[in-house]
Amino acid sequence: MSHVSKNPEICWKIIRLNKNWEQTCSAQFKSHCRLVPKNYQHVLALVFAINKINQDPELLPNVTLGFRIYESFFSPRKTYESSFTLLSTRYLMIPNYNCDTKDKLNLETKYIDFLAELFVFISYGSFHAMLSDKFQFPSVYRMVPNEIPQSLGLVRLMQHFQWTWIGLIASDDDSGEKFVQTLKPMLTRNSICVAFTERAPQVPSSSMAQAFREQHFKLHSSITQTKAEVIVVYGDTDSLLGLKLFLHINYQTAPIGKVWITTAQWDFTSNIALNKWTLKPFHGALSFAVHTEEVPGFRDFLRTLNPYQPQGDIFIQRFWHTVFNCSVLYSSLTIKDGRNCSGKEELASLPGSDFEMKMSGQSYSIYNGVYAVAHALHALYSSKSKKELHPFLKNVQFNNSAGDKVYFDENGESSAGYDILNWIVFPNDSFIRVKVGHMDPRAPVGQEFTINEAAIVWNSRFNQTVPRSVCTDSCRPGYARTVREGEPLCCYNCAPCPEGTISNQTDADHCDRCPEDQYPNRDQDKCIPKIMNFLSYEEPLGFVLASFALLFSLLTALVLGMFITHRDTPIVRANNRELSYVLLLSLLLCFLCSLVFIGQPGRVTCLLRQTAFGVIFSVSVSSVLAKTITVVLAFKATKPGTSMKKWLGRRLASSIVVSCSLFQVGICAVWLGTDPPFPDLDMKSEAGHILVQCNEGSNAAFYCVLGYMGFLAIVSFTVAFLARKLPDTFNEAKFITFSMLVFCSVWVSFIPTYLSTKGKYMVAVEIFSILASSAGLLGCIFIPKCYIIVLRPDLNTREQLVRKSKSGTQEL
Repeated sequence: MSHVSKNPEICWKIIRLNKNWEQTCSAQFKSHCRLVPKNYQHVLALVFAINKINQDPELLPNVTLGFRIYESFFSPRKTYESSFTLLSTRYLMIPNYNCDTKDKLNLETKYIDFLAELFVFISYGSFHAMLSDKFQFPSVYRMVPNEIPQSLGLVRLMQHFQWTWIGLIASDDDSGEKFVQTLKPMLTRNSICVAFTERAPQVPSSSMAQAFREQHFKLHSSITQTKAEVIVVYGDTDSLLGLKLFLHINYQTAPIGKVWITTAQWDFTSNIALNKWTLKPFHGALSFAVHTEEVPGFRDFLRTLNPYQPQGDIFIQRFWHTVFNCSVLYSSLTIKDGRNCSGKEELASLPGSDFEMKMSGQSYSIYNGVYAVAHALHALYSSKSKKELHPFLKNVQFNNSAGDKVYFDENGESSAGYDILNWIVFPNDSFIRVKVGHMDPRAPVGQEFTINEAAIVWNSRFNQTVPRSVCTDSCRPGYARTVREGEPLCCYNCAPCPEGTISNQTDADHCDRCPEDQYPNRDQDKCIPKIMNFLSYEEPLGFVLASFALLFSLLTALVLGMFITHRDTPIVRANNRELSYVLLLSLLLCFLCSLVFIGQPGRVTCLLRQTAFGVIFSVSVSSVLAKTITVVLAFKATKPGTSMKKWLGRRLASSIVVSCSLFQVGICAVWLGTDPPFPDLDMKSEAGHILVQCNEGSNAAFYCVLGYMGFLAIVSFTVAFLARKLPDTFNEAKFITFSMLVFCSVWVSFIPTYLSTKGKYMVAVEIFSILASSAGLLGCIFIPKCYIIVLRPDLNTREQLVRKSKSGTQEL
């Protein structure tokens, strides 16, 4: 690094370990000497970044950056050798000793000492988790993000598409083993199962042909004999060459139509020189890639490249010769009977497997890494302390020319996330990659993972529908999963939900009961509100009962009107017209009170239903009892020497009616004061219905009311039965006997029927009993009298009454 004024020319120089490229491929490393044209972009990104920094008057003013490039050949030995070479002279590797001519870097002594004391390593391609250990590697900074967000992104991707049965293929090395050990528990915790785990096959050599065939057969069986449609592949470009060859071979015979999901380490589009294997198996694949953006000016820089103006670039002529298949003049890079390179060939015309004009993820990492070092050096030079670079590099933070924020986290790793790419491969093996999502650990919670499902092009085998990768077809709503013994959790049976339960999602683990006010539909996949069930005027049963109640009320009113109109006739007067009025009025109220039972129960209606019914019916039955007793006493009083006449009169009848009714009122008062009726919802008795009803509160009080009415009816029946042989012209005893027989029959039948029904039918039974018993009283007691009043007025005379009375007395 020299302290010279900047100039607009590109100042860079590539130093090789040996003078000739061919000499680097010694016998020991010959297997690693493969030209990957696509990786040439990494060098160009480095050159472009340093060129831009050297042209920036604000960043590192009066300082020009340069660099060296060494090849590691995928060998630890060569990596260590290259690292020590940085501290040595040009051709002799003796660290910290100047035994030969130095390269023209003009480093000041204190910075050479600093570099010898502490290296700073900027890694742009290694994802190895070990490098995150700052105790072992305090000087390593990585321009790639940690692998954990990538693994989490894989899990989120599976969850998004509901892929629960997948295959895993990992490189046959420590990194692959570490990846499998990390990913599998994450998948298991999210209910995703691994159908198979295989190691990627090695590129076969003559001595490994049989082993490769065995690996090939085993891997082919695992992939084709599973229901898993999604296969996750982990490894770098070199370790997965055997897998790419495997797919190439199989595509020629029986293409494997799967969804391949690759990690950021594998650039499967890279072609090794002379090994142009097909990319068609990767059509529709998804891959994670280190986040990249379009860098302004990079495409223009690429268009200026010319193999005849290398400016020290030892790679450009071999690259040009390889990708354009032409001879480079004035060099050993010739093609027999081939054309000469003009230098005007367009890099943009090359297939993506050879070169891309947009920065790849690794090139973008190199670009950001160079700028990170430049900003750290700028901060170092600007500070008073110039001993350590680490604090400045650790705290570096800037926005690059593409608008991305660049900084290192506490582990010295890049803050960049991962892009999710969809690969579209055309018949000629050209391809395009479309960004369809991202995994950014820095994003707000819930926004770390995004995917644009509509933008994805799937493998042609799936007809552009989202592939299903499951061990078992999903259990539809209304069913729940049951475990298959001895198989993974993702393999299960589907059992219908038990009665009364539902499952409203696919692959439900269990069925749930509906809330009390809802019930399952026929398919048992959702809860629907229960129907409120009560006896209403709109339904036929309620309408018919209400109509009969009004009809009987009207008929009772007509009878009452008739009795009032003919109040002075013998038949009305002879049957105690005041008691007849009370009885008719109470029967009218009985018919009307049945209407309170129809409609949705409320607080007031529940309080009035049974109490009003009990009190009114008690008045009716006590009136019948009073009439019966009055008839008996009237005929007993006609006997000579009897003292019964003093009991006759209105006071006796009124006393019987009032006293009997007040006793019932007392029972109802105690009932309302202690445990009154209230509206209640019965959600369990009938499936799909909520029975809206009145809870009687105290059942004992309710049956006391009924029991007391029954007692009055039995007394009336007994008295009337004993008086049935009295003279019958105007004698009501026979009619009362028959009416009480009807009344008691109705209410004796009522009790078992009432207890055996629910909901509105229970109410209908009570209404029917009220109407039937009231109609029995009305018909048996008053219809014969109405017949005489309307159709036989000749019988409604005092003479007829006296004649019948005398004949009756003689019989007695």
